Amino acid sequence: MALTAGLLLLAAVAAVPFAAEALRPPSYRRRAEAPGRLANLPSGWTHFRWWGPSDGRVAVLIHGLTTPSFVWEGLAPLLAARGWRCLAYDLYGRGHSQAVPGRQDADFFLGQLDELLEHEALGGPVTLVGYSMGGAIAAAFAARNPGRVARLVLVAPAGLGHRLSLLERLVERTPVFGDWLMLSFGGMNLRRALGRLMGARSTVPDIAARQIAETKARGFLPAVLSSQRNILAADQSAQHRALAAAGVPVAAVWGGADAVIPLSARDRLAVLNPAAQQTVVADATHGLPHTHPEAVAALL
Repeated sequence: MALTAGLLLLAAVAAVPFAAEALRPPSYRRRAEAPGRLANLPSGWTHFRWWGPSDGRVAVLIHGLTTPSFVWEGLAPLLAARGWRCLAYDLYGRGHSQAVPGRQDADFFLGQLDELLEHEALGGPVTLVGYSMGGAIAAAFAARNPGRVARLVLVAPAGLGHRLSLLERLVERTPVFGDWLMLSFGGMNLRRALGRLMGARSTVPDIAARQIAETKARGFLPAVLSSQRNILAADQSAQHRALAAAGVPVAAVWGGADAVIPLSARDRLAVLNPAAQQTVVADATHGLPHTHPEAVAALL
């Protein structure tokens, strides 16, 4: 009897984070607050925004693992003032885009990007600007479709090495238990880290508070977990060699004080693609797009 009761209690405790995830408000309830537009793409609802003149050169801005498209609110107006036409969108499970089920690997994200470009009638070459995980997505798209990319700009890009905490390693490499850990502690850990950034330098108002709000939406944590296990766990050496062979112009900017993407990734890129233009902002952390947008804009 005691053993049965103990097992039932253990099962109940194990179920708590999964039940809590199911009870979180879905992202679609916030769509009325979306500052841009919503596209009903074949694979799911996608939120996107435009900045800049309608006849400007097009730059598509792809955000990272946990920062929705509002991370570009400092850079996009800066580029628009220089004549660029900027398109930023929320990846699935972030911001105001739908939390679409599925394995969040390169094919998953390239499908969303391809569908959005078709929706917005962008058939010609565009400039892709990818931040962190968005850099991995942009590099994968450019390697697969070199004729559709005029230039690739990478901002602290993933895919060539990154630092993981103990919790992140356990979550990424442990099925089932990793899911439980993510739903139990992933949001709390992210909120704690973001809380330390409250009031820090940024060109995006209240960015830390807005990121914290993301952790409370249904589908966000599972999306982050799936991305960690799939696209972020994949090495992109082959993609960067393909970009070098295809002659796609590549520029990259790195943070000298980045605790997420080490500068050894810059050195790997230099070997894989010697023609890539690379810049290091000595005092920048991983938040380059919103802390140092001028440095990113300079690459364009």
